[in-house]
This record gives sequence, structure tokens and C-alpha cells, in this order.
Amino acid sequence: MTHPIKAVSIGGGCGAVQVLLGLSEHLDNLTGIVAVTDTGRSTGKVRALADIPAPGDIRNAIATLASNEAFLAQLMQFRLKVPNYGPLDGVAFGNLMLAAITQMTGHFGQAVELMQNLAGVKANILPVTVSSTHICAELVDGSVIEQEFNVRALGKADIKRVFIQDPNARAYEPCLQALRDANLITIGPGSLFTTVIACLAFEDIATAIRESSATVVYVCNNTTQPGQTDGYTLFDHVRQIVGYLGPGVLDYALLNTRAPSSHASRLYAAEGVHVLLPTAAEQERIRSLGVAPVARDLAELSDTKRDLWQKQDSIRHDPAAVATALMELMATRPAGRR
Repeated sequence: MTHPIKAVSIGGGCGAVQVLLGLSEHLDNLTGIVAVTDTGRSTGKVRALADIPAPGDIRNAIATLASNEAFLAQLMQFRLKVPNYGPLDGVAFGNLMLAAITQMTGHFGQAVELMQNLAGVKANILPVTVSSTHICAELVDGSVIEQEFNVRALGKADIKRVFIQDPNARAYEPCLQALRDANLITIGPGSLFTTVIACLAFEDIATAIRESSATVVYVCNNTTQPGQTDGYTLFDHVRQIVGYLGPGVLDYALLNTRAPSSHASRLYAAEGVHVLLPTAAEQERIRSLGVAPVARDLAELSDTKRDLWQKQDSIRHDPAAVATALMELMATRPAGRR
């Protein structure tokens, strides 16, 4: 398989990696730019222990894309059972591996590179930054909250904007080079503020996307997310992305049209997670932003919810369906358009 398209996917260790997984059946040159500002769950414990950028999404990306080391991938995802020692109980072993390799090499970016080489990952997985920093949010009531766990907390005012806590933190230079060289840049899916915009909030990332000649596509979430996008529509998601990139940068928004069963919808709704499906009127509103909506059956559906460790389930994208839609867009809109 040899294809000239260079694709970069921006987001977290689940949504953006699903995009990479699908594109790997079509393309050879793939890069994932992954958020590293989480503070909750296993990641938060390891950050506190080792003072490194958040390893969780990086670990999950590498394990998901591992091609020749199935046991290593399973080991990376294994969660320690240490009920009598809270700081390690439930910690994913791969997070500890990244912490150890970072201390050995003295550089988080090098640790990520070494781990993905061990796992046989063909895509290039990059942390959005190698600084151990956090995200903050200004809320609509004027208050400011710090760190990802609090930014996504329930029961607070709506999020107005997200920004990086350390004003001196910069994006990892290999990320910027990948964006400059890309023909296709995908953004999302994933937690809108704490994963996707946590990457775009690095001004040099947003600038590199603006200056790129790549086709830029936002893969929109299939549901709302409590604590972040309560009451949001698809238009609201796209509007936020445009707000961080600036006008005339985002070309397409991929929107899922495949609805879950009424039973599954009720299970999600009971936890405040609401399915988002595009109407004709909403697609027109998205066009008013200068973004072309592309509606396709993109969801990976089940009639029940997954049981995730300390994490709320949502409706994932089907990697093959997303990749097919993206390749169709690239076939009809060649790179180098700007």
C-alpha cells in the first residue's frame, strides 16, 4: 500500500485513534497528535507520582494501534489491583511504563517514540506537548477552574473557553512539522473541551493548521457529554472548533446519521448523554459557518452500554466508515487547495 496522502489526526486516545485505525487500511503516512493534559483516573495518579504529561491517551493510542506485539499491548492496558494502596490501584501498567522510560531518557517525547517502536505501531504517535501542564476553563459566569478533572466536572456553569495553564508551554515541534506537511488533518472525535480543544488551545497548533494547505475535517461527536457539552447541538460543536481555528480554516464536518436503538438511547439519556443526529436545518446552520456538512452512517452501535473503568460510555465511530468518508472527500477535493 503506497498512497501519497499524509494524514494527521488530532484528539485523544480513543476517538482520534479510531480515525487512525480506519485510515491505516488506506494510507501509509499517518500521525496522531494526542492530548496530554488529563488529570483524572489512572493518568492523574501517575502524573502525581512522576510529574510527567498525562500518559493515558498516549498509552491507549499505542496499545490500540500495536501491530506485532499483542502481549505487550495487553500488558500496557492491564490495570493493577492494589486495593490497599490507592495511588497504584487501578493504574494502567502502560502509564507506569511511560513514566519509567521518561525518567530513563529524560524526555517524554522520546519515551513515547520508544514505546510505540516496541509495540510495532506504524503510525507516528506524538504528544501535543512535552510540558507537564494543565488546561483551565473560564466559565460563562466569569469564574475560572483549573485542571482537566475539574473542567469536566458536573454541576458547574457552562464552559466559555479553555486555555493552557502555563503560558510558556509550547506544542511539541514534531507536531507542528507534521501539520505543515499534511494533506489531510482530522480533528476529533473526543471530549470537546478536555481532549480536542485541549490540543487546539496551544496557539502554535492552531496556527500550524491555519497555515497548512491540508484539507481540514472535524469528525463531530455522536453524543453530548455531561459536564462539557450539556444542551449542545452538532452546530454548537462545529462552532467551537471554528472559534479556535478562525474562519475559513475548517473545510468539512463529518456528522453521523446512524441512530442507536430506542433501548440504547434510553440507557444513554438516563446518564445525561443525548444522541446527536443532523437535521436539514442544522446542516444549513453549519454551512453558515463556512463549513460543509457531510452526513454519513458513521456510528459503531450496540444495544447496550460498555462498562468502562471510571469513565462514561458514549457512541463511538466506526473506523472503516469514517475512513471511507474521508477518502471520498480527498478524492473529490485534492490537497493543496489553499
